[in-house]
Amino acid sequence: MSSQKDEAAGMDHRRERIRIETDRHRIEGVLTLARDGYRSRVSDVLNASERDFITLTDVTVAPIEGGPIELHAYLTLARRHIVFAVAADEVPGG
Repeated sequence: MSSQKDEAAGMDHRRERIRIETDRHRIEGVLTLARDGYRSRVSDVLNASERDFITLTDVTVAPIEGGPIELHAYLTLARRHIVFAVAADEVPGG
């Protein structure tokens, strides 16, 4: 029964792959958004004043000045470090 509940909850969300740049890193990952309405846009999440951090999944982190690329299943990023964010390629498998 819980799997049916999980499936129904998943239908209320969508995943969007975004690219974020900070002063030191280029970060690409998947942001989970509401399917419709409130917080259904990337800008809604980035501008939410009550939220200091955003969470991404399936993340790559590349230093802007060069260096090894890191892969992470999960990353939480402080909004205050974001210089800009753009849509990236489509979510793999979704």
